[in-house]
Formats: sequence, structure tokens, C-alpha cells
Amino acid sequence: MASSNKHEKPCRNLLIVLGDQLNADSSVFDGFDCQQDVVWMAEVAAESTHVRTHKARIVMFLTSMRHFHKQLVHRKIRTSYRKMEDRVNKASLSAELEASVKKLKPERLIVTKSGEWRVQEALVTTAERLKIDFEIRPDRYFLSTPEEFSAHAEGRKQLRLEYFYRELRRKHEILMDGKQPEGGKWNYDSDNRGSFSRQGPENLPNYKRFRPDAITKEVIQLVSRKFAKHPGSLDHFDWPVTSKQARQALDDFVHHRLASFGEYQDAMWADEPYLYHSRLSAALNLKLIDPREVIDEAVIAYRTGKAPLNSVEGFVRQILGWREYVRGIYWLYMPEYLDRNTLKAKQPLPKFYWTGDTEMNCLSQAISQTLEYGYAHHIQRLMVTGLFALLLGVDPKAVHEWYLAVYVDAVEWVELPNSLGMSQFADDGVMGSKPYVATGKYIQRMSNYCSGCRFDPAKAVGEDACPFTTLYWDFLVRHKQQLQGNNRMSLQLRNLDRKQADEIKAVQKQAKQLRNSLASEQ
Repeated sequence: MASSNKHEKPCRNLLIVLGDQLNADSSVFDGFDCQQDVVWMAEVAAESTHVRTHKARIVMFLTSMRHFHKQLVHRKIRTSYRKMEDRVNKASLSAELEASVKKLKPERLIVTKSGEWRVQEALVTTAERLKIDFEIRPDRYFLSTPEEFSAHAEGRKQLRLEYFYRELRRKHEILMDGKQPEGGKWNYDSDNRGSFSRQGPENLPNYKRFRPDAITKEVIQLVSRKFAKHPGSLDHFDWPVTSKQARQALDDFVHHRLASFGEYQDAMWADEPYLYHSRLSAALNLKLIDPREVIDEAVIAYRTGKAPLNSVEGFVRQILGWREYVRGIYWLYMPEYLDRNTLKAKQPLPKFYWTGDTEMNCLSQAISQTLEYGYAHHIQRLMVTGLFALLLGVDPKAVHEWYLAVYVDAVEWVELPNSLGMSQFADDGVMGSKPYVATGKYIQRMSNYCSGCRFDPAKAVGEDACPFTTLYWDFLVRHKQQLQGNNRMSLQLRNLDRKQADEIKAVQKQAKQLRNSLASEQ
């Protein structure tokens, strides 16, 4: 057993620390006794192969785990750590845990609530099979609990982020002026939809890069060798992989990009993957940095005049609002949520999602960037890759598995509701109040992608018609009956009603040809 300590002493509690639980103040450590307890961590191939995971995501998890383990060893904490390359590695969490239990003979297993239902069920099943006490502790890293969200949801016909977000603002007294929201408004979304001029972003600040150290270099070599056929590049791996680095990344964002984040958070620009975004999502999701600290630093920037309210509120909404809300959705509806498919979509995911090889420039840009960096910001995910899959009618589980595989920040509790619910509307409006659908003109307005594309976003039919625009009108036709009861779709459906019958027929014909063509490439 690969370990930093020999286990001469008996083991009372075996503390399971998963790859997205790298916070030293985790509830799993409550009552920890160096003399009797052992921290257990394991790198296993199954967690990188149950979806065809991007190399950078694998490196992100493994190197962050190894750095965290190094910190535990430095604190003289007893550990049992299995490396991926260990000759006797059993390749799955359950098998590794079972072997460790048989060797160390702990009285009890302890874990903080997992970030994935599948993993938690595997641990529960293993503990039951071994007939050992198993304690799942609440995850106090978050600013709300699944129980709080369940209470919030009870009796409501519809769940909406806005109401839960306001509850959390009040509870934690964040951006509040007494009982009222700072500035008199809860929501500054209307100020946060800016796009760049034709010249693009000017004087874009550099972001702080974290050059791979010896540990990360070793992991990069391991992943390059062991997962050579997996998608993605490792040429640009420069993510924060420790708590110290995550705090440096936060400081860099607050001082250099937060002020412009709000206005341009939805904007896109060719060959600019990060723009004014924080690069903190992976560090947050692996728990390298506490969301309270991130929120506090943003609010301080507002209070000291370093960032405007619309930027700070927009950023706080992402963390206090969306992250907490989607986690609530995930645990409220799993495991059946995973199989939802309200629109009965069944088209295969286009092959170019794994290559970026498509004539549609916006998709080529967003996917190529994803494969190169393991990153795309929320509008690239929602309104480019996600929108095309929704309009095409791709099986939502295939879309979910792609998002889980290709982004360094992907953990299922946050990824699944965003992809299956918000992006694909497969949950019948649990996550979002309507399907987020648009023609290619939206992408043209928010980016410069269309200027380098052979397709015309204003056209729905013809050789140079934008596939987004073609599929948008076809989507409305196919789902009109289902969407008629949704008031937020009324304007779009009225616009559909203005179309002539021959126009609709031509759109449907071209959409069918496009679907058949993409399906034949599989």
C-alpha cells in the first residue's frame, strides 16, 4: 500500500478524501486523532474513463490531490495514498477501498458528502458489503445545505434561482443595505450583457499563470502516457493546483479583471479563452479555495471602489447563486434526474465535438479552445456548444457526458443540472424557465465568430444559411405544441406564426438534411 507512513498503530477511523474535497477544514477531519486515524486517498483509472476525460481534467485532479497529500504529510497526518502508477493499483475506488479496509482494519469509514451520486453510492455499497460502520458528514464548504434547498423547494410549483439567491443574500448578509439589496436592485443582469466593438477587447490584462512544478510535471508525463488516446492538450496547463495558488489567482482576478467582468461576462472573442473571467471555477469545485473568501474579496473590491456594483453582483451571483442552486437541484432530484429527456432528443453528438473540425466558426472556436485548454466560459457552453446540441436534438445524456469529460472544472453536482437542465431543457424547466434558444444572430451580436465564417446568421435556408438559424426555426416547429404553455416563449412562437408555410417547409427540409449529414459522419 503506497503510503507516507507505516501503519504500525491500529486504525480507528479511515477518513476518505475524494479528489474534489481538497479543503483542510473539511468536516471529515472533525475529531481527527493523529494516533488512531488515517486519511485515505486513491487515484484510480475508473474515475477518468467512465467518461472519456480530457487529459487536462485528469491532470487537474491528480496533481491537486498529490499536492494536498503532500500538505497532509507535512503536518504529520497518517495517510494511505494510492498513486495511479502503483503496480498493484486496482483501478476503481471500491476495489482500492476494500483492499485498504482489509489491510488497516478500521472500525469506521468517514467521508464528507460526495460531489457525485454515483461515487457516493459506490462507497455506501462497499461499506455495506464489508459490514463496516460508514458515516457521511455534511459538506460545510457550501453556503447552503441540500436540506435547506429541499425546504425552499417544498410547495413551490416552480423553482427559480432568483428567489433562492435572495434568500442566501439575506441569510449571509452579502451585498445588503439593511434589509434591502445594495444599490436598490437584486439583479444587474441588464448591465452585464455587453459585447466588444469591432476592435475587440482593448488592453486585456494578462492572467496569472502557474507553471507546472515537479509534482505537476510528473503527473503530466503519467497522463500523457497512460491516457494518450484521451481528448485534449496539456501544452497550456497552468491552473492553480494548491490553496496558495488559488488565493493568488483570486487576488489577480480581483485586482485586474473583476472591474470589467460584469459588462463583458457574456461576450466572446476569437482566440481569447479567458477575457475577464476569473479562472477560479476548477479551484472552487475541487475545494482549493473557500467560496466565502472569494465572495468577501469581491465585495471588498466594491466597498473600496475598485470594482462597480454590476460586476461584483454578477460575480457573486455566479458563486452564491448558481453554484448553490444547482447543487440543490442535483441532490433534490438525483438519481432519476440523470435520465430526464423532456424533448425526447435522440440525435447522436456530432463527431466534431471531439475534434473542433467544423465549418461553423463559432463551434470550431469554442470546441478547439475547450480541447486546447479544458475551458470555455458559461456563454460559450450555454449559447454555442450547448445551443447547437439543443437545436439539433442531441440525446441530453450524451451532451452531459461530453461536458463532464472535457472541462477541468467539471464535477457532476454542478455540471449535470447546467448541461442537462439549463442547456438542454431536458428537465422540463426545473433549472431554467424556458429553453435558451436563439438564431445565429445572437452569436454574431456577442462575438466576432461570424466574421470568420462562411455561413450567414441572417439566413435560415440556402447553401450559406447558418445552421443555428435553420435549426432554431425547425426547433420551434418541432416543439411548438409543447412550448405553447410557456409565457416566456410567446414572442418567439408569434414570430414563428408569421412565417409562410413554404418557408417552414424549406427550413424543415434543410434541417433534416443537416441532421442526416451529421449522423452519417458518426
